[in-house]
Amino acid sequence: MKHYFFITLIALSMLLGFFGCQLTEKKVTPEDYVKSIKEWQQKRLTNLKSENGWLNLVGLYWLKDGQNPFGSSEANNIIFPKNAPEFIGTIILYKGNISVSINADVNVYINDSLFKEYDILTDNDENTTQFKLGTLRWHIIKRGDRYGIRLRDLESPLINQIAEIPSFPIDLNWRIEAKFERFQESKEIAIPNVLGETSFEKYYGVLKFTIEGKEYSLIPTGDGINEDFFVIFADETSAEETYGAGRFLSVEKPDKNGNTFIDFNKATNPPCAFTNFATCPLPPKENILDVKILAGEKIDDHFGRH
Repeated sequence: MKHYFFITLIALSMLLGFFGCQLTEKKVTPEDYVKSIKEWQQKRLTNLKSENGWLNLVGLYWLKDGQNPFGSSEANNIIFPKNAPEFIGTIILYKGNISVSINADVNVYINDSLFKEYDILTDNDENTTQFKLGTLRWHIIKRGDRYGIRLRDLESPLINQIAEIPSFPIDLNWRIEAKFERFQESKEIAIPNVLGETSFEKYYGVLKFTIEGKEYSLIPTGDGINEDFFVIFADETSAEETYGAGRFLSVEKPDKNGNTFIDFNKATNPPCAFTNFATCPLPPKENILDVKILAGEKIDDHFGRH
C-alpha cells in the first residue's frame, strides 16, 4: 500500500505539474496568466478523457480468496457490464498471489499478447499486468490487504457528458507566494483514504503563506528537490462549492531560499469527484484550512460523486 500510494502521489504531482504555468514572476501579466491557465484547463480535461484518465472507469470489483469467475453473466462472482462476454475466465487469489485462466472461446490480450493462463502483477508492482477485451481495459489494484479489478470502458458515456470542469473565475491573486520551511530530518504524516485505510507518508517541511493578512500552512508530500510538491487539502468551500473530500494541488519546487508559489487556480478535483470507482486519498487534518479558497475546480451535477 505504501509503495503504491507514494508512486501515485508522485505520478499525480508530475501530471499536475506538467500542465502548470511555467511563467516566471517577472513575466507574469494578467492576460498571459489567464491564457496559460485556460490552456492548462484544456489539457487537464483532455487527460481526464484519455485512455488512462478517470472518466472511463466503469467498475471496481474486490476479489475474494480462491476462485473469482468473471464476465457479464450473473452466474459469475464478478459481473462485468453487458458489453462483455458472459464468461471471460477466472481470477484466482491465493495467499497474495494472483493468476488468471481465460476461457477457451474468449480472446483477451494480456500485456498485448493472447494468453490463456497468466500470473498477474498488481498496480503495487512494476510492470502492472494490463488486460484488453474490445473497448474494455482492466488491471488489478492492491489497497492494503485487498485486491480488486479496476475496469475501464473506452466508450464510457461519461467521457462525452463532461465538456468542461466547472471552476472559479481565474484570478492572479490566488497565485500566492509561499515559503517552504525545510526540516533537518523528514517526518511522517497520516493520510486517510476513502476506503477507511491510513498510510503514513514522509514529508520534508511545511509550506507557509498568507491570505488577507493571516498566515496559513500546508504539509506537502514530495521532497521539493527531485519532484514538485503534492498537496491534498480542504477548505471552507469543501462540500459546498467544491468537492467535499478536498482537492489536489501541485506546487512547484522552491528555489534555494525556499521561495515558491501556491497556485490555487490549479486546485483540482480528485478522481472520486468524477467516479464511484476510484480510491482517493483524503486531506490530512493538518491540511484543512479555515478559509474559503475561491479558486480552482468546483463540482456540479455531472459528476459521479459529490
